Amino acid sequence: MRRALELAAQGLATGVNPRVGCVILNANGETLAEGWHRGAGTRHAEVDALAQLDPGAARGSTVVVTLEPCNHIGRTGPCAEALIDAGVARVVYSVTDPGQHSCGGADRLRAAGIEVQGGLFANVGEAFLADWLVAARLGRPFVTLKWASSLDGRAAAADGSSRWITGDAARLDVHRRRSASDAILIGTGTVLADDPALTARDADGVLLPRQPVPVVVGRREAPASSALFAHPQQPLFFDGLDLPGLLADLHKRAVRSVFIEGGPTVASAFVAAGLVDEYLVYLAPTLIGGPRLALTDIGVAAIGEQRRLSIHSLDRLGDDVLIVARPLTP
Repeated sequence: MRRALELAAQGLATGVNPRVGCVILNANGETLAEGWHRGAGTRHAEVDALAQLDPGAARGSTVVVTLEPCNHIGRTGPCAEALIDAGVARVVYSVTDPGQHSCGGADRLRAAGIEVQGGLFANVGEAFLADWLVAARLGRPFVTLKWASSLDGRAAAADGSSRWITGDAARLDVHRRRSASDAILIGTGTVLADDPALTARDADGVLLPRQPVPVVVGRREAPASSALFAHPQQPLFFDGLDLPGLLADLHKRAVRSVFIEGGPTVASAFVAAGLVDEYLVYLAPTLIGGPRLALTDIGVAAIGEQRRLSIHSLDRLGDDVLIVARPLTP
């Protein structure tokens, strides 16, 4: 299963399809074939592995796959059916498929007389597929909220200036994470105040190969001269009155992950609505003071209503610290 997860990591981390890896073993536990999913419209991991073998070579084998084999016809046929036709004896998977249309592969395999075991390394598998699982279960993209602040929680000075609170290493990390996201979201206030390009760039300022779709939230219009109109991807605009509807719309557009870099108004609105799946907080060893907090009102009136998070990781980036936190699960 660890090898299957390594294979899955070679797939696309963006878009509507999950990253899946597969290893086929013979009766002696030796690897016969490996495969992984390379993106929408390509062979699924199980079929990709089977394609490496001669007809009949998979008969009696054990298939180890990171996600429950699918049971529906999309751009490709059901993986469960392909495994049945190949005559495999056993299927072991990590994560159960939560999709309404794609689930049920395990039951179909069992009905065909194939031994099935699910949940192997489930915690690891679910962490690996966290963004896709949120999208599949909730019908909306995985939402990451990022801000950079001083140790006293200020995201800008009293005059609104914020460049730069953090150092080069932190800013490069942000650009890498932008590139790994399907969309980047800000409010019109940030457009008017900072005129950001919303592109993902390397240390020399060169555009990275993957660029997130710019999403702007607010009722004010962005000036025609705004830098975001030069973005390689066409910007999308929403009034921001219905955040769940906004996310549902993006999900229909095959957006699996959203990276929020808006100011405190937009950030606080998503937090208050309970729509943030991951927090990236870049802390710089500096003090600013004043009114410009990273968050404003998030609906917490008393200490008993505070929104507790769990620390997922803690990393040093030059002189700065990156805290990655996620909401505590009920």
